[in-house]
Amino acid sequence: MPDHVVIIGGGPGGYEAAHVAAQLGAEVTLVDSDGIGGSAVLTDCVPSKTLIATAEVMSELSGARELGVVFEDHQGDEATSIRVDLGQVNARVKALAADQSHDIKARLERDGVTILQGRGGLSGPDTVVVERPGGREEIVRADAVLLATGAAPRTLPTAQPDGERILTWEQVYDLTEVPTELVVVGSGVTGAEFASAYLNLGVPVTLVSSRDRVLPGEDADAAGVLEDVLRRRGMNVLSRSRMESVTRDGDVVTVALTDGRTVQGSHCILALGSVPNTQDMGLEEAGVHLKDGGFVNVDRVSRTSAKGIYAAGDCTGVLMLASVAAMQGRIAMWHLLGDTVHPLDLKKVSSNVFTDPEIATVGWSQQAVDDGEMQAEVVTLPLSGNPRAKMQGVHDGFVKLLCRPGTGIVVGGVVVAPRASELIHPVALAVAESMTADQLAQAFTVYPSMSGSVAEAARRLHHFRA
Repeated sequence: MPDHVVIIGGGPGGYEAAHVAAQLGAEVTLVDSDGIGGSAVLTDCVPSKTLIATAEVMSELSGARELGVVFEDHQGDEATSIRVDLGQVNARVKALAADQSHDIKARLERDGVTILQGRGGLSGPDTVVVERPGGREEIVRADAVLLATGAAPRTLPTAQPDGERILTWEQVYDLTEVPTELVVVGSGVTGAEFASAYLNLGVPVTLVSSRDRVLPGEDADAAGVLEDVLRRRGMNVLSRSRMESVTRDGDVVTVALTDGRTVQGSHCILALGSVPNTQDMGLEEAGVHLKDGGFVNVDRVSRTSAKGIYAAGDCTGVLMLASVAAMQGRIAMWHLLGDTVHPLDLKKVSSNVFTDPEIATVGWSQQAVDDGEMQAEVVTLPLSGNPRAKMQGVHDGFVKLLCRPGTGIVVGGVVVAPRASELIHPVALAVAESMTADQLAQAFTVYPSMSGSVAEAARRLHHFRA
């Protein structure tokens, strides 16, 4: 068994791998340059979902009148508006992220992991060079290396962030005042989440989408529901509109489109995708093959092309989710250190888009069925008939289940609903364990509950059994 494992990067892929390696008896050194927890904890998942949590409260308050809740001022008159203190929100966001980072670091230290602050690179397959603060270099010998360096927001020469009004998603948490009008460029997951969140915070939002709909990589029915909701709530969604440049003149940001139109706002968030943090690390010289775009090429047990070097997380470009990064890191150490290992299976990964409503998915998609990649029967059940949804004033959303004809095995699902990230779990279990729709249907659900729609959708798949 390797005696010394060196991990470069302290995000989910890195710190989860460190826990596993330490548990299995290896000496572990973790090299980190940006803060333990990586972008997932410090600038991406944890901060953005904390911001979104505030936006969810604002959304619920806006619908309170339908439930019979009326707000009054101190004189008994009806209150006409609510507002958000963005400075306070972002202070809480950054405090929670820092606390989470501290907790992760403390647990690593309890596990006996050595943490080196600095930027790591390779000078060979078994040698890690660490640029320590102050410019000093430290050489660390390794029996095995895990690369978990993550990725950074993509920018363009014609759209450069200034950290004040033209922002990447890592920079929005320094805002202390609510934008008077926000332009979000990019309608993928990150763009859609921020556009939805700021809309719920009371900000006029224009979403610039180069595709014919928002969330082009998600279930088309789910994306359609979300886009309808966003438009109904007042968002200006510009479909088939490609950004050419973003410029700033004082307090005004102008987004120029390739068709000659312009969109102006007080602030702009660039959500243009990610680039891997793999440059100038000596990877190719050490025998690590990089794919197009600079992503590290790995197999399903996280091995790179170089013996003894593994990689996990966003730097691999496999599926940019914190949960996948963490699993890739664990799998790498299980494989390296001889423990039981199951190769990564992306068809068992559940994911969620934290818009309002949320969109959660797992397994095979409707698109794969439509394209003939998978034979499956599909049932879609609107939430409008769910009694709990009616009680809570929820009007939009659905549960969609996919099962194999004949066997009835559940192979995929989509949930569009408030807290869909929680509702997808029974479907994810069904997919992971090859359960049938009948088995999913026969499990008791609470009445009334949103999860009752999952069971009802499964019951409607019963007649597809051979």
